[in-house]
This record gives sequence, structure tokens and C-alpha cells, in this order.
Amino acid sequence: MVEAIPTGHEKVLGFKMSSKLHDGDYKFFVPQVEAAVAQFGKVRMLAQFHDFHGWDLHALWDDIKFSTKECTHIERIALVGEKTWEKYMAKVCKPFTLAKIEYFDAADIEKAKAWLSEGL
Repeated sequence: MVEAIPTGHEKVLGFKMSSKLHDGDYKFFVPQVEAAVAQFGKVRMLAQFHDFHGWDLHALWDDIKFSTKECTHIERIALVGEKTWEKYMAKVCKPFTLAKIEYFDAADIEKAKAWLSEGL
């Protein structure tokens, strides 16, 4: 499941991801990212994971398509999580995007938002 969350800046998009992601989740948030990119050219993204269980096969394909299409339009990505593997996901993602990626523990979500808003 994906739900939009406030970030305090219109150029910073926030999404909370929980449970297992499905194709419908990408149909929810990808258009929001595309609209923001059309408006601002470059955006930043907060991805908060809560009780996250990964992707089904269709959503994994959606994620690959999203990453290849939008990676040049995202300047920074803050991954906020509660599990060790989510922290390592930030390291795995770095070679596949031009965006700066940082991991923050769930308790540090305000630090993540501050990092995303730097220089805006």
C-alpha cells in the first residue's frame, strides 16, 4: 500500500509504503511524480517504509520501469525505514540512479525531511 504524506515543500514528494506493493500502488504514485516533474523539472522524494514486505512480481517490474524513466528527474531520495535490510536497500539503489540517496531510521524522519529540503 502507498499513501501520500506531507513533506512541507511542494517539490518534495512523500510516500509511505507498507505491506506488499502491487501494480495499483504504482498507478497511484507514479502520476503524482510525473505531474511534479512536469511542473518543476526536478523533484525530491521521501520514501517511508512501515511494516514493508516488498513487491509482488508486477510491482517489481513497475518499479524497474519507474526507476529507468524518472531517475534523471529525481535529485534526492530519503529512505526512511525500520529494518536493517531497508538500510542496505539504499546502498543497492545508488548505482542505478543519479539521485543522492540517504537512509534514515524511522525515528529520524524529520531529519530526512530537512535533508530533502536543503537548498530549496
